[in-house]
Amino acid sequence: MVKHRIAELPGDGVGPEVIDAAKMVLDSAGFEAEYIQGDIGWEFWKTEGNPLPERTLELLRSTDCSLFGAITSKPKDEAAIELDPDLRDKGFVYFSPIVAMRQMFQLHTNMRPCIAYDGNPLNIKEGIDLVVFRENTEGLYAGVEWYPVPDEVKEVFDRHHRKWGTFNELPREDIAVSLRVITRKGAERILRSGFEYAKKFNRTRLTLAEKPNVLRETSGLMTRVARDMATGYPNVAMDEANVDAMAMWLVKDPEKYQVIVASNLFGDILSDLGAGLVGGLGFASAANIGDDYAVFEPTHGSAPKYAGKNTINPIAMILASKMMLDWLGEIETAKRIEKAVSKVVKEGKVRTRDMGGSSSTTEMAKAIASEL
Repeated sequence: MVKHRIAELPGDGVGPEVIDAAKMVLDSAGFEAEYIQGDIGWEFWKTEGNPLPERTLELLRSTDCSLFGAITSKPKDEAAIELDPDLRDKGFVYFSPIVAMRQMFQLHTNMRPCIAYDGNPLNIKEGIDLVVFRENTEGLYAGVEWYPVPDEVKEVFDRHHRKWGTFNELPREDIAVSLRVITRKGAERILRSGFEYAKKFNRTRLTLAEKPNVLRETSGLMTRVARDMATGYPNVAMDEANVDAMAMWLVKDPEKYQVIVASNLFGDILSDLGAGLVGGLGFASAANIGDDYAVFEPTHGSAPKYAGKNTINPIAMILASKMMLDWLGEIETAKRIEKAVSKVVKEGKVRTRDMGGSSSTTEMAKAIASEL
């Protein structure tokens, strides 16, 4: 009897290719699962006006977790142009499927490891082994936005900025607003995830990357929650850094950091910076984790110009599948996969184009699978 039911969401662009590569490695590792493929992405937006159909949501509700390839996202105006003519002017508005999944299933923790595997020619420095914990449902990605600004929002602006007159002279149609939302519950969940990870894996340093000197209320709340929580983890030293300074310190001394916690936008930016330190997005995997469900993905996006060429580096997707195994409790199999990835990278016999080689997506997957 198959132990796990996995929702397989290939998505757009190179998504199907990297999913196939990851499954090749999972099969070689002896992982037994039933994969049920679901519809998601740009093609379903264009033909149905919904990049995340209800049938896919039902699939997610019936499975243990999901392996997610990649999706294409475009600005609102471009998305409207590509919509099927029969669906235009009927109220359909494009939204990001992955953001929607994070919010619908309360996948509050986005965990992004940044590891400099020995032998990777793209490492900025050796010895980098840090994990970014990014809050996944709130912040500037909460989706609370206005354009043009409603009268009641404009009135709040006018009252708040009356002494400076910054916005008073502007008409509503010249202002767009995105609301940054931080809740105590959201702050507690992401910080708890970071502290518990540090405790479990004997990491002695956790850094909060926010901007409370300017974003006094939102980053201020994150900082207060962090300071209170830190008292319960005496073996984890917590320090604080303004997010802009954090970017500089990660470039200068990345090997000194172990666990970084940040709100949604800040964590998104810092984790991409971290990926650049250890080989780029071809090595950047992510876990979107909630209390009852999780979605595992590479962070490189759909890369449409490489679709169908069999050249993309599949290691990010393979490492995402390794994180899936950890979450499912298949710890030993996860360790074997990471060991195989590490060995192939160190030997350097197989390298995709981003690593300075000429190996294909399939060849990289086969090399890692053969180690298993």
